[in-house]
Amino acid sequence: MGRGRVQLKRIENKINRQVTFSKRRSGLLKKAHEISVLCDAEVALIVFSTKGKLFEYSTDSGMDRILERYERCSYAERELVANELDQGNWSLEYSKLKAKIEILQKNQRHYMGEDLDSMSLKELQNLEQQLDTALKQIRSRKNQLMYESISELQKKEKALQEQNNQLGKKLKEKEKEVAQQQAQWDQQNQGQSSPTFLLSQSLPSLNIGGSYQEQRGNGGEEERTRPQTTRTNTTLMPPWMV
Repeated sequence: MGRGRVQLKRIENKINRQVTFSKRRSGLLKKAHEISVLCDAEVALIVFSTKGKLFEYSTDSGMDRILERYERCSYAERELVANELDQGNWSLEYSKLKAKIEILQKNQRHYMGEDLDSMSLKELQNLEQQLDTALKQIRSRKNQLMYESISELQKKEKALQEQNNQLGKKLKEKEKEVAQQQAQWDQQNQGQSSPTFLLSQSLPSLNIGGSYQEQRGNGGEEERTRPQTTRTNTTLMPPWMV
């Protein structure tokens, strides 16, 4: 009667588990050595016990060289798989983008009123509703911009009006100052011209060559008068000689 099939599971007994580990480890190392000799293969075997103890086996090429070769092969395989995945992803992404572009172009033609023959009544109603909604939004935005522009212009008009009022006040004040200065100058000119005018009107006349009398008084002697030629010359002196 043959042996039954042994079910592989964790050995609960600690001693039995340790004995089994030692036997199987030795057999595994032996099999690794046999395959390396018989098949001329590079073999590297690493085993850690439950307590963390390391057991290893490698062929004559050495553990480091075998691990380095493994890293190169594993990295190349990972890169190949990643490239294949990237290519597959790019192809899928390209297909998605192409389908989206076609849909957008089709919708654009519909919005422009083109290629409407293939659309059903429901699709046309949906398109009309979308266009109405878009027109309402466009008008609302246009009215908002116009209102903002009008408000800005009103503010500028108010500022210019205030500036104009200030300039008008300054101009009136300047005219008032000029009028006061002109009045002061007129008064000063009148004060300076009045004495000269009166002096020129009241200048006396000068008599040149009048008669004279020679009087003698000596012990009852009569006065002796000698007639002289009377010459009267009345001359008015000009103002600049005063």
